Amino acid sequence: MTETDPHEELKIARLPDVLPVLPLENAFVFPKMVFPLEVSGKPSTTLIDEAMAGDRLIGLALLKEKPEEKAPPRKEDFYNIGTSVVVLRMAKTADNKSQLLLQGINRFRIIEFVEGKPYLRARVENIEDPQVKDIEIEAMMANLFGLFDRIVRLSPFLPQEFGVMAKSIAEAGVLADLIASVINATIEEKQKILDILDVKERLREVTRLVNHQVEILELGSKIQSQVKDDMDKSQREYYLRQQLSAIRKELGETDEEKVEVEEYRAKIEQKNLPEEAKKEADRELARLSRMHPSSAEYTVSSTYLDWITALPWHESTKDNLDIRKARRVLDEDHYGLEKAKKRTLEYLAVRKLKPDTKGPILCFAGPPGTGKTSLGHSIGRALGRKFIRISLGGIRDEAEIRGHRRTYVGALPGRIIQGIRRAESNNPVFMLDEIDKVGTDFRGDPSAALLEVLDPEQNFSFVDHYLDVSFDLSHVMFITTANIMETIPPALRDRLEVIELPGYTIDEKIRIAQRYLIPRQTEANGLKPEQISFTKSTIGGIITGYTREAGVRNLERELASVCRGVATQIAEGIIEKAAIKARDLHRFLGPVRITSEAAARTAKPGVVMGLAWTPTGGDLLFIEATAMPGKKGLTLTGQLGDVMKESASAALSFIRANADELGIARDFFEEVDIHIHVPSGAIPKDGPSAGVTMLTALTSLLTNRTAKKDLAMTGEITLRGLVLPVGGIKEKVLAAHRAGVKTIILPRWNKKDLEDVPAKVKKEITFHFVDEMLEVLRLAIEKTPE
Repeated sequence: MTETDPHEELKIARLPDVLPVLPLENAFVFPKMVFPLEVSGKPSTTLIDEAMAGDRLIGLALLKEKPEEKAPPRKEDFYNIGTSVVVLRMAKTADNKSQLLLQGINRFRIIEFVEGKPYLRARVENIEDPQVKDIEIEAMMANLFGLFDRIVRLSPFLPQEFGVMAKSIAEAGVLADLIASVINATIEEKQKILDILDVKERLREVTRLVNHQVEILELGSKIQSQVKDDMDKSQREYYLRQQLSAIRKELGETDEEKVEVEEYRAKIEQKNLPEEAKKEADRELARLSRMHPSSAEYTVSSTYLDWITALPWHESTKDNLDIRKARRVLDEDHYGLEKAKKRTLEYLAVRKLKPDTKGPILCFAGPPGTGKTSLGHSIGRALGRKFIRISLGGIRDEAEIRGHRRTYVGALPGRIIQGIRRAESNNPVFMLDEIDKVGTDFRGDPSAALLEVLDPEQNFSFVDHYLDVSFDLSHVMFITTANIMETIPPALRDRLEVIELPGYTIDEKIRIAQRYLIPRQTEANGLKPEQISFTKSTIGGIITGYTREAGVRNLERELASVCRGVATQIAEGIIEKAAIKARDLHRFLGPVRITSEAAARTAKPGVVMGLAWTPTGGDLLFIEATAMPGKKGLTLTGQLGDVMKESASAALSFIRANADELGIARDFFEEVDIHIHVPSGAIPKDGPSAGVTMLTALTSLLTNRTAKKDLAMTGEITLRGLVLPVGGIKEKVLAAHRAGVKTIILPRWNKKDLEDVPAKVKKEITFHFVDEMLEVLRLAIEKTPE
């Protein structure tokens, strides 16, 4: 590299009228400023060489835009104002480039370009800054000093000496040019400053640029400070965590968070989740790995992963396919209930022949205490499956079935998924108890949510809101229980295979007490089997004298009372053992609470015994009729529903239309009022099945003949005197048998319903099947003594 040094002192008397012009694109020089520049290209290096050989003066002019190649430059391609400079130092490099150190002198205006050289030359007009100074300029300079000082302090790459140097400048124009050359401004904005010849206007424009620059630097400083604080905090946490990690490593411990994430990952792999569930679990695990253990979302994600990895997606218990063994288990646990046992064994047989069969949806319907819930336990034991029971009584929130969405605090899966998790198998016997008592309110309808659960065509992809992935419930054997079917929505009832458990006969209750209830209460009250015994007549006495129910719950309660009484006497040392006989019941249970009033109540004309169905089983229903002086009035009392009232009106109309055939005066209704009453007035009653009873009671009253003793009846009537079928026959017959009724009149259409009645009951009761009311009256009313 060759270098040319300038003279010791460079004195310029005046600028020439014609200057060699060096075009600039991305560089800029202000007057009085020192600036390095590198040039290349033959025209430019020739220009520099000739300038160095002469007065070293050249002109710098900024191109507006780069001209096309080989096109001669025009005056329009350059900004009009340029800067004249002197070359202080020049050095040439090996690749024929010139490195210059320039110092600006003055502004000049291009008048025209002059030809004759291989480089640009222009005729120029030299422009000197006017030496002006007033109060306004001084104020503007002071303001500019302050702003520039802030820029120097805020800008890390500007030396602090710049502020001191700026304050030493007394000329306003030079100060403006200096600050404009230093601040971060575009080439166009700097050219705009160069173009302004008026010193005041130049100061204003520079002040505007400096203000803008100060705002940018202050905002950047604020951002930098915030980022630094955050980084300091993060770096501190990182440093502490690295230290903690090192300490744990020295102690042989590992990072608990990473261990937990790896544990979940291993569980997910071991569980062999379905594709949808695995995708969701992996996504949640990825979220968990990015969270801090102290965050609330960490607990939500870890709880979700606990649930999804704890569910038995593929785990199931092996069914006991030995039909004989299953039958033996069912018979050990329950006496009777043949329909339910038969259906369970049928399912087991089909399962044996076709292993992939779907689980049935059974509904055990019947009065309280008939063994519905305990039968579910027994079915689970017979099949060799886990048994899960949840009570639906009083549930009003749909989320109890489907679960809560994870957006809620404390969200959990629904009770179905919770039960499956407790069972630890995907094919348990799942009992939904009291399905007829499901409620509904603003939180949703749980019975609607059960539609999917209890539909074999849908429950293979049951989606719980919490899990948000489908779970296969098709292998589950669902058993529901209900006391009454009427309160179950039709769509839900349509999905259930209903098996009626109507109630027990007295003999069945005696056997249940001997086989199950007495041993259980003996053990529950601390007695040994040899310390207490009950005769068959004693148990029968408790059933008929102290309970009136279809099931055996109250019977067990009374047996418990007797066992407690015996336990008290043994504990006091009064006796060592007790054989309870019928005469001892008064001592343990008090006076007889229930007596048969059938014979006494039907001993007068106008009183007839009917049969009724209730949610707790069958019951006796007495119809009383009486007449009094009046004018064709009919009074009905006893909280009767509209259907029963219509039955009474139809019965009276039939009697009036057939008065001659019945032996009743035609004008019997002209001067009397008739009152029909059904006792137990606090209990609402309705239904058409009391029609034959009301007609018989009216006929008995008007003919003054009593109904036959120990006779009961049920059936709907028409105005033509036909007897139509009714429901609840088994329950009604069992209630009549418990009350000691010997004869029952039934509609002929109901004869088929006696197939469900135990043979012993049918043997002890005489049944008459009728089609017309006249047949009923001939069978039910005593003949007039001759």
